[in-house]
Amino acid sequence: MLDTPIIPGTRNPTTCSPTSGRVEVCNAAYGENNWLGLAQIWISSRQHIVAGTTKVNDTYFNTATYNTPPWRNLVMCQEVGHTLGLDHQDEIKNNANLGTCMDYTNDPDGGAGGASETDPSNEHPNKHDYDQLVTIYSHLDSTTTVAPASAASTLPPAANRGSFNSRAEWGRLVGESKNGKLELWERSFGGEARMVTWVIRP
Repeated sequence: MLDTPIIPGTRNPTTCSPTSGRVEVCNAAYGENNWLGLAQIWISSRQHIVAGTTKVNDTYFNTATYNTPPWRNLVMCQEVGHTLGLDHQDEIKNNANLGTCMDYTNDPDGGAGGASETDPSNEHPNKHDYDQLVTIYSHLDSTTTVAPASAASTLPPAANRGSFNSRAEWGRLVGESKNGKLELWERSFGGEARMVTWVIRP
């Protein structure tokens, strides 16, 4: 459904500012700011995603708890999934794994040591995620957000100013998981134009 070529990043990873028509994926030591990973999307006044960023915080990923391939895969996969329009399938970390990175868990690789000895890995998307992408991107209208010039014209200048790395820049908290480890923020740029931020806390 999506042809998403991977190319070298064009942004300074410490700010990882958005590029219209693309998803920028960055990692850096962002500091002890109480987030492990961020996904941010910029939505135009026409209700289309026009830019996205994924940020993984190496300050935490350099610690023994998170410096593992399963944790890195889970967080990166989930945050990229958000930038494409996917939401969580489950937000209760102690539930049995659903076999998707869009399922919050304390046991990313599944198997022994988790809620069940037969838990699948939550390091990759599952069929439900791909089905959702088909639903999201099969709609028919005349809008495209692939061409950077057309995408850039749909957002006000304020949408491209700042690093968007701190809660002070995210707008208002509009959702939170029961354990407080997942947050959803929204910042308005006027009209329907807005930025949405998903947060995974350590």
